[in-house]
Amino acid sequence: MKLTLKLILCCAGLLSAASAFAQGRTYEPVAVEAPFPMDSVTLCHFPDRDFVITRYGARQGGETLNTRAFARAVDACHRAGGGRVVVPAGEWLTGPIHLKSNVNLHLEEGAVVRFTDNPDDYLPAVMTSWEGLECYNYSPLVYAYGCENIAITGSGTLAPRMDTWRVWFKRPQAHLNALAQLYAMASTDVPVEDRQMARGENHLRPHLIHFNRCNHVLLDGFKIRQSPFWTIHLYLCNSGVVRNLDVQAHGHNNDGIDFEMSRNFLVERCTFDQGDDAVVIKSGRNRDAWRLNTPSENIVVRHCAIRKGHVLLGIGSEMSGGVRNVYMHDCTVPESVHRLFFLKTNHRRGGFIENIYLENIEAGDMLRVFEIDTDVLYQWKDLVPTYERKLTSIRGIHIRNVHCQSADAIYELKGEAEEPIREVFVDNVRVDTVRQFVNRIHHVEGLHENGVSYGILQGAGK
Repeated sequence: MKLTLKLILCCAGLLSAASAFAQGRTYEPVAVEAPFPMDSVTLCHFPDRDFVITRYGARQGGETLNTRAFARAVDACHRAGGGRVVVPAGEWLTGPIHLKSNVNLHLEEGAVVRFTDNPDDYLPAVMTSWEGLECYNYSPLVYAYGCENIAITGSGTLAPRMDTWRVWFKRPQAHLNALAQLYAMASTDVPVEDRQMARGENHLRPHLIHFNRCNHVLLDGFKIRQSPFWTIHLYLCNSGVVRNLDVQAHGHNNDGIDFEMSRNFLVERCTFDQGDDAVVIKSGRNRDAWRLNTPSENIVVRHCAIRKGHVLLGIGSEMSGGVRNVYMHDCTVPESVHRLFFLKTNHRRGGFIENIYLENIEAGDMLRVFEIDTDVLYQWKDLVPTYERKLTSIRGIHIRNVHCQSADAIYELKGEAEEPIREVFVDNVRVDTVRQFVNRIHHVEGLHENGVSYGILQGAGK
């Protein structure tokens, strides 16, 4: 798409958001260029009022449990009409922090929020989700539900204790039984409030940050060191900015940031160092997502660096509500990932993936530069039956201006005969050393390849 059209679309979004701002709302538009129409991305603004947690009984040192002090500060800030809940320098031990509308949790330089790893501290259970299925589970460490204008800012650190969660990384039979139970409940329309999973040895770990059904979100400047589960999860959220984060989490299922059934977001100038995928776009699992019927859309990721991770940009595999209009550009992967760009679904998902763009990427080593796999099931393959079979429509996938030092293969596209992958554009992709093969293609209609090259081919070719 030409730059002129990008600017027209951007200006239209700015005018719309500026009108809302003029009506007295506490956010402003952020300019975002994309090769598709973008609604306005908004930046939160908060009243100039500080609520320092020490005024509400918080004590530093990592020994006193400050959960109630955080709650009192958040509540006072919210009741006053908003502002900053300030965490000063020092180490502050706490259980879950539940944000409310118009509250900015501000971590000053040298502040370390040290979350406990006692599961009882994260009860009572709250409405959340587990890998695309809604349920009531242990509270996320930082949680917000149904809020407007919420933020975490500052240069401090969120750093949970991990001893218990590391034990829970394992998937013994009791945990697998719990997953099967949740899957069955979601597949047979059991009400969400009856899906109580924070019980016994189910051991469904909580997210570090989980914002659920929130509008106008800002995450800016802070550091994360480790996470029990997915690190940042924006679920059914609309409009916001994620920027200048330093995220490091190398445990099981430690995705960097997951957008799920969320829209109108900008991610920029972040660093991700993950034990799983770095940036992931999801939209729910199977029947639960068909019920909610909310695609993830209009998400731009730019100028980010991924130190380690399984995937730079992943779509799915929980994507039954559909994913469209995702644009990642000008990012770097100086070391290695398993796959640079990975779209994954399976025969139970349904939904769609369309208008996905990855361009201007510089990367090191990987297994695949680009892969689409339509039958990815992981541990679910033999754990639960197929209640309903629905294939995923995949079309309009673009990868352009990518340079990688080495890879097993450049691209592998595995479509279905019943539902082929359609309209894929691979343009100016170069890999210095290819170890196995250049490409493998199954059931693709409309593959447009231009300027795919390599320096050394060590394998047997295509």
